[in-house]
Amino acid sequence: MRYMLILKGDPPADNQPSEEIIEAMTKFNEDMHRAGVLLAAEGLMPSSAGSRVLARDGKRSVVDGPFTESKELIAGFMLIQVRSHEEAVEWAKRCPVDVAAGPGVEAVVEVRRVAEIEELTEITDQQLAVNRQLKDEIPGLS
Repeated sequence: MRYMLILKGDPPADNQPSEEIIEAMTKFNEDMHRAGVLLAAEGLMPSSAGSRVLARDGKRSVVDGPFTESKELIAGFMLIQVRSHEEAVEWAKRCPVDVAAGPGVEAVVEVRRVAEIEELTEITDQQLAVNRQLKDEIPGLS
């Protein structure tokens, strides 16, 4: 089963991560790699460098960052493959997000299972075939 560990927060617009944060996250990623569970891991730029595309009633609008609701923003993620939800939670508990958040700030790692296309009950055989073909043709898509 694949799980995404979602690191909540919004890095400061004018601040690079400290050497301590980089070291802690690098060690955690190395540990997951050595255990054979890490599929991908990336940090995200601050929301001030991002945009949101909003859709309503067939119309689209764009809102540029920064976004103020920092507890709901994503600062980074890891994609892991493990045997169970409990194992994914154990990895999330080891993630050094508290180093990045700093003293007195609540750090959050959200654990979410990746929805596998084969598990969708309303998918047609044709849709399943198209999705399988895309997975075969696009590097990194699984």
